[in-house]
Amino acid sequence: MRWAKRHKLTSLEFPATRWHGPARTIDTETRWAQARWLLHDHIVNPVDRVTGLLVLLYAQTPAAVSRLTLEHVEPADHAVHLRLGREPIALPEPLAGLVLDLTARRRGHAALGDRGTSPWLFPGGRPGQPISAYQLAERLRQLGLRPAQSRTTALFGLATELPAAVLARLLGTHIKVAVAWQHASAGDWTTYAADYSRRKPTPAEDAEPALRHAGERDAFRQLE
Repeated sequence: MRWAKRHKLTSLEFPATRWHGPARTIDTETRWAQARWLLHDHIVNPVDRVTGLLVLLYAQTPAAVSRLTLEHVEPADHAVHLRLGREPIALPEPLAGLVLDLTARRRGHAALGDRGTSPWLFPGGRPGQPISAYQLAERLRQLGLRPAQSRTTALFGLATELPAAVLARLLGTHIKVAVAWQHASAGDWTTYAADYSRRKPTPAEDAEPALRHAGERDAFRQLE
C-alpha cells in the first residue's frame, strides 16, 4: 500500500500502528487441555486433529498448514520429522502417528480422479489444489477452537522457552516476528549464544532437535 501511495496509484491513507504484544489474556492451561483432547480423542477427524495440534503446539497458521506437502513430512527410524521452517522438528507421539496416517489416507473432499496422488498433505475440493486456509480455520472454529488466539498462546509460550533465532528457524517465523514475541513474553536470551558455546552437549542432546531440548520436552509431558 505504501508503494502504491508513493507511485500515486491510490489515495488511500491509513494510520501507522505499533504492536505492543498480545492484547488478549494468555490461557496456557486451556492450550494444553485442548492439545490433550485432540491427541487422544479418536472421534475427531484426523485432519482437524493434526491441524489443531500444529496450531496449538507449533504456532502455525491455518494458511501455513494448508500449504504443507508430503515433502514436508520426513519419516525416519523410530521418528517422524516435520519441516515447518528451515530445520525439521521431531514430532512426539501420538502426533507423529497421526501425521503418518494422514499421509496414507488423505484425499480431497471432492477431488474427482484423485487416488492419493496429490502432493498436498491436506488436499482440497479442486484437483491439484490444497484445502483453503479459510476452510481449515472454519473446521477448527466448529470444534470450539479459535485459531488466531490459539496461535497467539502457542507463540507466547514458545517465545519464553526459545531464542528468537531458534524459533524462526524451526517454526518458519520471520526473525523480526520472533524477536517481537520474545520481547512481549519478557524472554531474555541475550546471553544464550555465549552460554551455548560454553556448554558441552551430551550425545543425546546432539541427536535431539532444538525445540525438544530447549523446553518443549518437559511441556509435552503435560499431554500424557
